[in-house]
Amino acid sequence: SSLSCWSNMPAFQKLCLHTVYDDPLQPVTQDETVSVGGTVTLTCRVAASDNSSLQWSNTAQQTLYFGEKRALRDNRIQLYRSTGTELSITIGNVQLSDEGEYTCSIFTMPVRTARATVTVLGVPGKPQISGYEDTVQEGGKVTLTCTSSGSKPPAKLRWYRNQEELTGRPDVVETNPDEATYTVISELTLTVGRSDDNTLIGCAVDHPSLSSGEKWTEQPIRVLFTPDVTIQPQNDLPREGEKFIIQCIGNGNPKPTSYVWQRKDGELPLLAKVDGSFLLFEMLNKSDNGVYLCQADNGIGKMQGEYTLLVQDPTAMSTSSGVDHAVIGGVVAVIVFILLCLLIVLGRYLIRHKGTYLTHEAKGCDDAPDADTAIINAEGGHSGAEDKKEYFI
Repeated sequence: SSLSCWSNMPAFQKLCLHTVYDDPLQPVTQDETVSVGGTVTLTCRVAASDNSSLQWSNTAQQTLYFGEKRALRDNRIQLYRSTGTELSITIGNVQLSDEGEYTCSIFTMPVRTARATVTVLGVPGKPQISGYEDTVQEGGKVTLTCTSSGSKPPAKLRWYRNQEELTGRPDVVETNPDEATYTVISELTLTVGRSDDNTLIGCAVDHPSLSSGEKWTEQPIRVLFTPDVTIQPQNDLPREGEKFIIQCIGNGNPKPTSYVWQRKDGELPLLAKVDGSFLLFEMLNKSDNGVYLCQADNGIGKMQGEYTLLVQDPTAMSTSSGVDHAVIGGVVAVIVFILLCLLIVLGRYLIRHKGTYLTHEAKGCDDAPDADTAIINAEGGHSGAEDKKEYFI
């Protein structure tokens, strides 16, 4: 017989098929790979049958099945199919101790055999991240350790920051003394910034027995950093005589607990009141104009923001209000223009269609060459008309 192997098969499903080209009674088997706890099927076939029985034996050469007959009392091993040309069995709940070479035999003269190698993969445990004890200050370093045990062959560990893969130190592989599995350890050192606050650092196990991302653990990182300070006005139009408020907003970790208000190049106005992060002007005056500074302190550091106050006249309008009034004025002008156009058109229509009314007395006057003729024509017009009668009582 000869051994025919396909090297392009996946590593965890490497298939080696024992084939015989000239002996129809030579058993044919194939190698199998299975994870711990899984089920493996061992199949033995011959091309022709001479009524001889096929037999499967384990790594210790103990007979498992002889034809349809169970030989070893192990409930994990079951008959899958038995015919004159095939004997297939299954082994369930596979353990690392089941790894090795299994033999299929057919008791002809001479006895013919074929071997199948069962490779058992040790399934790595869920990774555990250690080394993070407390919050880290901005610019500081944190070293994390990821550990996974029980893999065979040794697993590979991968680090991620919010789905972005990071490069850690090379994996350290340790042999577990009680079983033929390995513990894999990887370290990652990060210099953290404020953008890393609440970031999730993940560690994933890469192994032939697992699908991608099947075993993964995450560690959130908290970073302490000085606040970013901005000053927000109550509105965009501080007008003289009105109340006005500006607020100091500090975004940091932790949140600022102390605020200090100052006026650049001078003291705060007498009517200005400080209320924590707020600076209140009860009644604005143009003397309040100036640059105001706010310093926020969160215990990690202090940062300062500034705001330029420019008090407007009481009648001043905000940019947005000016725009609104301009729009309204434009709409009104268009409506007035349309109404005027409608009035002009309606007036022209009425003038053009106004009727011309002539009395009986005026008939014939239009075509008369002179006044005498017009009077005669007017008097003659009575002939065709009914005589008017007047009665006096």
